[in-house]
Amino acid sequence: MLRKIIKIDENKCNGCGLCATACHEGAIGIIDGKAKLLRDDYCDGLGDCLGECPMGAISFELREAEAYDEAAVFASMKERGIEHPVAPTAAASELSNFPVQIKLLPIKSAAFTGVNLLVAADCCAFAYGDFHRRFIRGHATVIGCPKLDMVDYSEKLGEILKNNDIKSVTVARMQVPCCGGLTMAVKKAIEKSGKDIPCLVHIISPDGKILED
Repeated sequence: MLRKIIKIDENKCNGCGLCATACHEGAIGIIDGKAKLLRDDYCDGLGDCLGECPMGAISFELREAEAYDEAAVFASMKERGIEHPVAPTAAASELSNFPVQIKLLPIKSAAFTGVNLLVAADCCAFAYGDFHRRFIRGHATVIGCPKLDMVDYSEKLGEILKNNDIKSVTVARMQVPCCGGLTMAVKKAIEKSGKDIPCLVHIISPDGKILED
């Protein structure tokens, strides 16, 4: 199938292994001093590794790859002694910061120090049932709705990116035209910040499917 998956530039990789540690699924390993994508079907394409690479050696590409095999990943995690991130009888919260509404956020906060930032449309958490584990986990989270708030988020987000140590930005938006404004605001904010911050966009359909940008 055609899907978004990680790509590792071995010329930039210094073999530090931070990406492999960040990848709980076990899709990345260090071979001969370089990070390698070991299995396509273990890469969920959500980019936990993206903000961990100090060399900027990891990016995403759209190519033919095996579908993400969640069952095989969980079995592998069990074999490696890694606890399932969400207990089967309880939906654990992964939220690490508060408040989350863009309009309520401070410009500078300890919650935004050395983090990967998730910028999510309000509706995403309701449309995608496993939103905490798949998106919020490992991220500081901010949310908004460009249609309801009728403001230019790029101004405040730009100041947040400029004044804090943010390693990467992931956008989660709905498959509706108005949500495109969230993606545009984030891209403008990165430009305003004057920083080279990696950005990844995921689109969620109303019936809870993750689509490609």
